[in-house]
Amino acid sequence: MTRQHLGVLIGGLLLLAVAMGISRFAFTPILPFMRIDEGLSFETGGYLASSNYIGYFVGALGAGFVFRNKKNILLLNVLLNVASIFFMGFTHSFWLWIILRFIAGATGGYIFVLTSSILMDYLASHFLTKWSGFLFTGIGFGIALSGLLVPFIEMFYQWEGTWIGLGILSALFLVTTIVLWRKVSIKDSEKVQKSNDTKIFQGFMPWLILAYGLEGLGYIITGTFLVDIIYNIEGLRQFAGYSWVVTGIAAAIASPIWSMLISKFSTVRVLSIAYILQIFGILLPVFFQTAWSVFLSAFLFGFTFIGIVSLSTGYARELFPKQSGAVVSALTTVYALGQIIGPIFASKFESYFNSFKAPLAFAGIIVVLGLAILLIGKGLNDRKQPATITEISNNPSSLS
Repeated sequence: MTRQHLGVLIGGLLLLAVAMGISRFAFTPILPFMRIDEGLSFETGGYLASSNYIGYFVGALGAGFVFRNKKNILLLNVLLNVASIFFMGFTHSFWLWIILRFIAGATGGYIFVLTSSILMDYLASHFLTKWSGFLFTGIGFGIALSGLLVPFIEMFYQWEGTWIGLGILSALFLVTTIVLWRKVSIKDSEKVQKSNDTKIFQGFMPWLILAYGLEGLGYIITGTFLVDIIYNIEGLRQFAGYSWVVTGIAAAIASPIWSMLISKFSTVRVLSIAYILQIFGILLPVFFQTAWSVFLSAFLFGFTFIGIVSLSTGYARELFPKQSGAVVSALTTVYALGQIIGPIFASKFESYFNSFKAPLAFAGIIVVLGLAILLIGKGLNDRKQPATITEISNNPSSLS
């Protein structure tokens, strides 16, 4: 790991911190302040969230078709993403918020797919694949940072100033990445010739994609409304902002730990553990509304969703090592589709039952279904293949 390699990794980490930790997830701790000051309903907040996820779906899908000028296209999307954060603080128009959240989502989809594929390919080409898990700590870093800064900035400059402040911080991260990447040239990708071996929708991959999509639908309900739910529980309001910091810290430490586990156990087995822990974390506030339960729920949410993201994308690249952009795009697109539906269902359930427990219970059931599909798909795929090749090696060096 030379200084240049480390700089490339840190730059990618900062880009994910902007696109995911700040642009997407800072909305979660800011939403309660916006709802109070602007008179937004839980349902209206769901529409704003879904606008972002519709954009994310479009961006993730489009990024799969980028083969040339990846670096320039990536940095342009980061610039637009930063602008969408900054201008959220300059308007009180609901429809402008919808547009800005869509732009943030679309550019975020491009940033996640391109950054992930660029970094995974770069590290593999330099025999540094074992470091790829650290890339996703950027998401947790961004979440923790936004969780710490949002209550502090809002105290002095209201929610409007919070968006502006986060926009300035994101711009600094972009400039830092440009400096760190100034000597790095990203090779254009070559289109892989279509054959039976290069079709990604075969074997275990469709099952992994479907399970990942259900995970996106289930986890995003907690990811969008966790702080708002805690904020509206009498006696726990003072813990709302801190819960998001706990989520970010858990997410920041998650990837290296999950990477260590797959060096000892099969990826699907470790993925199953992550799903089970997430289900427990989602359902915990349904049965217990105490400080320890909401903090544990926040920790498990951050720890598991990053684990599932890093494990799923890494495993997909193992299955199709020459098509990292295509497989990451496919996974991220179906993940984004689940995220579009999730907040809408959540708001409908909350409105109908007049309780936050209903959307959380729904989210838990959906992730249970995702886990079931993952295990069924693995079992069926193993039956079709000789035992010697059913599980790709989890040794990171095999990816280099």
